[in-house]
Amino acid sequence: MDLGISGKTALVTGASRGIGLAIAQTLAAEGVRVVGAARTVTPELEKVAAATVAVDLSTRQGARSVVDRALAAVGGIDFLVNNVGGGDPAGLSLGGVLDVEDEQWTRTFDLNLFSAVWTTKAALPSVLERTGAIVNISSINARVPTGSPVGYAEAKAALTQFGKRLSEELAPRGVRVNTVSPGLTASPLWTDPERFGGAVAAVSGVAHADLIANLPGQVGVASGRFSEPQEVADLVVFLLSERAANIYGADYVIDGGTLKAA
Repeated sequence: MDLGISGKTALVTGASRGIGLAIAQTLAAEGVRVVGAARTVTPELEKVAAATVAVDLSTRQGARSVVDRALAAVGGIDFLVNNVGGGDPAGLSLGGVLDVEDEQWTRTFDLNLFSAVWTTKAALPSVLERTGAIVNISSINARVPTGSPVGYAEAKAALTQFGKRLSEELAPRGVRVNTVSPGLTASPLWTDPERFGGAVAAVSGVAHADLIANLPGQVGVASGRFSEPQEVADLVVFLLSERAANIYGADYVIDGGTLKAA
């Protein structure tokens, strides 16, 4: 299937591993010149990206600077994928509301919501000029509260609503904005025992391998497994393509049947 995006350019945030890396790889395979931004640039990202930017996107200056560097590298931005999110488990409390300091709320919202707001504002003049497209990576936790970390589901709910607002504002000007909301995904966030999955296993008092093996069943994933980053990436790239030319303001869930409501 010809997606009609060869020769375009894209800025992908949080592109060094997991879903972001899979998106960058898939776009590059379709002939898109990708600028990949992440706190730490990996060799895997460097292999497929036209340019890479090491940057902290949880700051306003970081978000603005990554757009400036992307424009300098590829001349303009057709596609923006706001993928960066999650958080450093070392800086997150997995307790309840009374256990969490205000700083965790701020850090979580800066990374999972405001990074997208700041990056979008900086990139939008170029995306508008090129009549491009934006995809925000949210989470099914935007619809279903999660126990921890406090602030994550709330930030993702705001990100999903931000996408709706953007779509209403930009659709008349030809820019498509959509959201993809993954469920459990086999990215390093979960599979790396040194990251969030390992922290959850420790708090739960189980081995990390047992957590990964049993979690889909425990949270009701109908397919019985984690989604793969490539499966999420394929959906994102489709939404950016000409094949999705009349899809505006949608929120696509890819969660193996975790959400049960119609």
